[in-house]
Parts: sequence; C-alpha cells; structure tokens
Amino acid sequence: MKKFRKILIQGLPGSGKTTLAKNLQIKLKAGWINADQIRKKYNDWDFSLDGRIRQSKRLNQLSNKMLKFKKFVIVDFVCPTEESRKLFKSDLIIWTDTIQKSRYSNINKIYTNPKKFDIRVTSKNSSIWSLAVIDRINGYKWSDQIPTVQMLGRFQPWHLGHKKLFEKALSFAGQVNIQVKNVWKIGDNPFNFTQIKRLIFKDLKAFKNRIKITSAPNISQIIYGRKVGYKIKKINLPKNIQMISATKIRKKMRSSGVEI
Repeated sequence: MKKFRKILIQGLPGSGKTTLAKNLQIKLKAGWINADQIRKKYNDWDFSLDGRIRQSKRLNQLSNKMLKFKKFVIVDFVCPTEESRKLFKSDLIIWTDTIQKSRYSNINKIYTNPKKFDIRVTSKNSSIWSLAVIDRINGYKWSDQIPTVQMLGRFQPWHLGHKKLFEKALSFAGQVNIQVKNVWKIGDNPFNFTQIKRLIFKDLKAFKNRIKITSAPNISQIIYGRKVGYKIKKINLPKNIQMISATKIRKKMRSSGVEI
C-alpha cells in the first residue's frame, strides 16, 4: 500500500480547505501548514503567477522539513494552476470542488480544475470527508457488528437528494447499509438492482468501503412492538434538496433520448 504522508488540500477560496485540514489534523495527529499563515510569516502577498509559483516551492520545502518530525503533513492552499501543483509534490491530492467560483475575480480567471486528484470533495461536510481521506490512507473494513445506519428506498434513479441523505446517515454512524427495494418494472420504476447499485457506487466511490448495497423486497410498512435497539429518524433536508424529484429526472432522461 502506498504511503500517503504529504497531503495537499487544494481548491478555490471558500471551498472548505481549511476546515477539512483542521479536522484531519486532529484525527491524523498531523502537521498542518496553511498558505495564508505562511504568506503572513514571510510578508509575501504577491498573487501574480510568479508569486504563486514561489509560494508553491516554499510550501513544498516547508512541508518536506516538517515530515522529519511528523508522520503526516497537511498543506492547504489554492494551488490554482497545473504548474503550481507539479511544483508541490504531494502523495495525496484532495480537491475541494464545492463551489463554482470564489469571491476573488483574479483567482477565478487563472484557476483550472486539477487533471489528477485522489479525492474529490463535493460538499462542505468535513466530518464525513475526513473519513474518506483516512480510509484512503489506512483503509477500512466493513463489520456487521458495529453501529450502522440503514437507508431504504427505490432510488429510481439515485440522485443528489439521496446523496445528501447518505451524508447525514454517515455522520450518525461509521457505515451505511443501503437497501434497494425490488420494484423493477412495477409502475414507472425502470431501473433494476444492478443498475442502481452501479449508480450508487459511482457517486459514493470515496466511501465505497463504508457502504453495503443490498436488494430488499418491496417493503411497504415497517412496524415494531416494544422498545427496540434502534431508532427510526426523519431527516429534514433543505427545501431545495427535498424538491429534487426522481419522477422529473426520469422524464428529463426520456426527453433527452435516454432509454430507460
């Protein structure tokens, strides 16, 4: 297994780099270098391309020195161009892709999405994304005996609303069992279990070892008698997420020529 000691967290200003770095620093007991603090220390506020290249080289040298004393070193900075990424030679690249643009127009003009990265962070939820990073470093093995959250649904198809619900579920326990109801070809349910499973794994690949996807009967009711050893909890997602409709998604897919 490759050793990931030097970790780069890069992305636009305001995308959550520093919050994720703080979380990881605690969990990994790592050294941490923040680009803004380094600019302040060296009184170097040159944000031209030359200035950014100088900053990349400086951060690379400082992180290499810190590795002599720490098992892991985390560096968070914008690192806006391919050249600056090559100059900072990291073992693990985390791209915080959570916003379309920053409040700084000069950065927006020069920033290019990385061609190579190990983990693409798609939401501002450092607690669960830190798990994805740690899993990439140390691995994770599913166990049926540790606390697990169950998600049950049709997922026809799996969409952003389901993903947000999954993120909430993962924050309650370290792993999630996603049960897919077998409603294939019943009414307007065109996707079979294999297709849905493929979509889920593709969308949640950063957490692949923390999920188990199983086929379930067409469950219509969940009942219980006396107090049981689990909780049934309703998650109130933001209204814009709740408004996502699988029915509308299926309609849009058909109108664009996709056969489902």
